Amino acid sequence: MAESIENYCVVYFGNDWSGESRTSSHHIAARLSSATRVLYVETPGMRAPQAHARDFRKLFRKLTAALAPPVRAHDRLHILTLPQIPFRKLPLVGLLNRIAGRWAVGRALRRLGFDRVISWFVVPHPGALAGRLGERLVVYYCIDDYAAFPGVDAASIQALDDDLTRRADIVFVAASALVEPKRRLNANVRFSPHGVDVDLFARADDSATEPAEATRGLQRPVIGYFGNIGPWIDRGLLLEIARRRPEWTLLLVGHVTAPVEELRSCPNVMFAGQQRYESLFHWAAAFDVAVIPYLQTRQVRNANPLKLREYLATGKPVVTVTTPETVRFGGVVALADTPEDFVAAIERALAEDTPELHSRRRSSVRDASWDARFRETVAAVEQTLARHEAEGNVERELSR
Repeated sequence: MAESIENYCVVYFGNDWSGESRTSSHHIAARLSSATRVLYVETPGMRAPQAHARDFRKLFRKLTAALAPPVRAHDRLHILTLPQIPFRKLPLVGLLNRIAGRWAVGRALRRLGFDRVISWFVVPHPGALAGRLGERLVVYYCIDDYAAFPGVDAASIQALDDDLTRRADIVFVAASALVEPKRRLNANVRFSPHGVDVDLFARADDSATEPAEATRGLQRPVIGYFGNIGPWIDRGLLLEIARRRPEWTLLLVGHVTAPVEELRSCPNVMFAGQQRYESLFHWAAAFDVAVIPYLQTRQVRNANPLKLREYLATGKPVVTVTTPETVRFGGVVALADTPEDFVAAIERALAEDTPELHSRRRSSVRDASWDARFRETVAAVEQTLARHEAEGNVERELSR
């Protein structure tokens, strides 16, 4: 008999629900809550707080929120903050986090009346709770190579990631480079690349869409980027582009977490700051070319940049560094890895762009909507549930 996810409740371990950007964690969780009841557990970050005010304010907010009961977002979605001590190198911290986390989640599940639970992890560091919540199934939806993130304790995060991979009943992997390493730890691994809000981002290519007000009057062409501006961004590459082509405008939309003083000093570089996800298509409407200027790090090589599909859905030309994931779209994006190549690729894109190319780019992601990804994911989870139920029935028969 087929198992339906509607017959289960999901406790979902992700990043901040109201965080500074929308990730696949949010897209999948939102769709899960349309199918069944979800307790979304906000899990504090993997990086230990640094000695500055922003990190300590955030830590204080998280510890305070962890003492509160789950907050109702809507009928089928409640938000809980997981109590966690971020200093994982200290003795007993792992044990204390596991005890506190199990207590807080268990209390919330009882309060909400959740039974027949599935645990669903999008980050590895609360993975010690997997199998300890009375759940029927453990899902690991692995988005990134977490141990490669800047500023984390790589050894401890890798150990947590590997342990959760082994213990999960099914593992989804967003980046193709991570599929085989995961399969060496777990036989039930599925490649599940990111989806995209196709209709939302396609509005950037609609002549009726007004560009964001702040972009009106910018010197053209506009070379655009949206997303977090963190340590993985090749600021040197952007600086070279800005200096080599002072007649171009570089429009950078997103939260800045890396030193960008030199870029800010360039008169043709505009930092627009963090913008609402739902408004990004207005900013993309101002782009003449969209770029992915990443450093060639382990994190980047093992990532599947969500913005790649969002850019393609806008129809705009895309110039990107070469990674295993961007190569998969080599027919509709330009690959470049040096300032000279980047400038040349942008110039070709500006000179050769056509409505037909816009249509080809949009078509390349037309079947990769988040709704389609969600249906594929749920179908695989339900197959695993059905197999477990069948195996349980056989065990019960044999024990009689």
